[in-house]
Amino acid sequence: MAARKVAASTAGLLIAGVDEAGRGPLAGPVAVAAVILDPAHPIEGLNDSKKLSEAKREALYPQIISRALAHCVVMVMPEEIDRLNIFQATMTGMCRALAGLTPAAHEAWIDGNALPRDLPCAGRAIVGGDALEPAISAASILAKVSRDRWMVELDREHPGYGFALHKGYPTPAHLESLKRLGPCPHHRRSFAPVKLLVDQGVLF
Repeated sequence: MAARKVAASTAGLLIAGVDEAGRGPLAGPVAVAAVILDPAHPIEGLNDSKKLSEAKREALYPQIISRALAHCVVMVMPEEIDRLNIFQATMTGMCRALAGLTPAAHEAWIDGNALPRDLPCAGRAIVGGDALEPAISAASILAKVSRDRWMVELDREHPGYGFALHKGYPTPAHLESLKRLGPCPHHRRSFAPVKLLVDQGVLF
């Protein structure tokens, strides 16, 4: 793996790592990030964001922003998730994040086993890539931190759901507040149990 990275670097290729955060929650956007790291400014401690503490992610976030050659984070909102489905919404977000990079990437390394159809560059799917490839790890961290911050703001706009704590995931507390308050405009209508409440006419 290291030899491949060095070869890509000496060939002058710009490799973008791509990852997402928030495919499973019942509320809020899915965040997708693309990052091109700078070999001249390495960042210590990069890893899959799920394996890092919140404090560690927050500490790495500004380092990635300041040291990367390029980065882009996009949010795909619940309305689009409901219209496309979560898989296609995530694929769409990956294309948008890559398209937002300046300079543009020559190749994208994407966490997972699937590639979007409309990638703006060559692509490679890497299962478990967020723990294997530093660029994907960096994208994982940017996506996770950006989405978590978004959900904290959403908690201020719609108090009572506990978005700042569970970030929209289907925890028992979230499910209880959802039944009590009904869905807010940022809930994903196509996701059960939100869909069940909508079908029953329980609206915010």
